[in-house]
Amino acid sequence: MFAIFNVVIPVFAIVALGYAAVRYKLYPTEGVKGLVSFVNNFATPCLLFEAMLAADFSTTFNLGIIIPFYIGALTSLTVGTLIAIKLFKNRPGEGVASGFAAMFTNTVLIGIPIIQRAYGPEAMPVVYSIIAFHAPCLITIGMLAMELVRRDAAPWHKVMAVAGMRIVQNPLLWGVGLGLVGNLLNVELPEPATAFVTMMSQAVLPAALFGLGGALNEYRISESWLQATAMAAFKLVIHPLIAYVLIVHVLHVPLEMARYGVLLAAMPTGINAYIFATYYNRGVSVANSTILITTGLSILTVSAWLWILGP
Repeated sequence: MFAIFNVVIPVFAIVALGYAAVRYKLYPTEGVKGLVSFVNNFATPCLLFEAMLAADFSTTFNLGIIIPFYIGALTSLTVGTLIAIKLFKNRPGEGVASGFAAMFTNTVLIGIPIIQRAYGPEAMPVVYSIIAFHAPCLITIGMLAMELVRRDAAPWHKVMAVAGMRIVQNPLLWGVGLGLVGNLLNVELPEPATAFVTMMSQAVLPAALFGLGGALNEYRISESWLQATAMAAFKLVIHPLIAYVLIVHVLHVPLEMARYGVLLAAMPTGINAYIFATYYNRGVSVANSTILITTGLSILTVSAWLWILGP
């Protein structure tokens, strides 16, 4: 158990430092958005590029891990949406926004640091293979679901055009794509380029965690806390549980490999849930609260999953 806390505490300590720095005006609020943008648009694409360039595809793209991760995510979206509509009497669009908060994982700002500390560099190729499809696929599915249920829906060709544009403009996907091309062509970067990519990659962990902590100052637990707690249960418990059962007990992937996908599924709700809710102006308070609740509780739930999955 002490080893588990050695993994988790430093990560959340940096998150807490970022939160306190912004909360007590030791770091400018306006700097948080820029820091998170640097992580998402520059540092993490370099990290993914470096990983894909050196990846062994025979082990990296393990469909026995990738597919169950996404089955768990889509189950959370579907059931979370139905619970929001049927139990909490949300309108359909608000229900989809709530389901999206139950589905969308914080893969970069929390997932990468935790899994890298827990299982080391050998875990990361599998993790990156999941992250490569995460935002493009799930945001597109969320947009399609939203347009399907809301009364002021846009024409389908416009929805697909926006979704396609989001995919093309996603820097993470560019990092993955260029890395894959370089790998297939056996590209070897010159030393200055290698050093540049490595230095950018090393900036991801501290900058991501500090930026996330600062960003949490924007969120508050609203009157929709009960609904947000239900969505948090899907994100922190149901999603990883589905992934665990499918990967380990149905597909019989060895636990030493399976735990990478399960632990990534156990991460809290990502900030994109708030962006999605504000884009459609549906379920914003639930998304806010879900991000805050899952991030706070994940120090306990992630520790529990680390204990279940073993060292």
